[in-house]
Amino acid sequence: MATLDDVRRIAAPLPGSEERATTGGAAWFVRGKPYAWECHPWPSIPETERAVIATELVVGVKVADPVDALALVEMQPSVFLARTTRWGEPKVAFRMAGIEPDHLEELVIEAWCVQAPRYLRRAYDERHPWATR
Repeated sequence: MATLDDVRRIAAPLPGSEERATTGGAAWFVRGKPYAWECHPWPSIPETERAVIATELVVGVKVADPVDALALVEMQPSVFLARTTRWGEPKVAFRMAGIEPDHLEELVIEAWCVQAPRYLRRAYDERHPWATR
């Protein structure tokens, strides 16, 4: 099962990435913009999703487009939550217990790319020329 330490391991080497403790748990930012976070069962989250978040480790990430989030939910509805809050859209939340390590890495790096400025994305690309995004 994936843990927050796995997210830390993936996020730590990303240029400009910073972990912060928030009222909802751990969160990762790049240049002040959140790109990954531990979900908390806020009252504004629909009841069915709130019940999952209250009992399991769930992480949310930014995505490039709402269609991307919808596609993930439709491909793996047992892993990705249908919705959380409208704040910070587009985004998607997923059960850490169901996510594969390679997919977790892809989701965190892509979320970072969505929020990172061009100069940081270039720095990443220069260090990882084999990476395909």
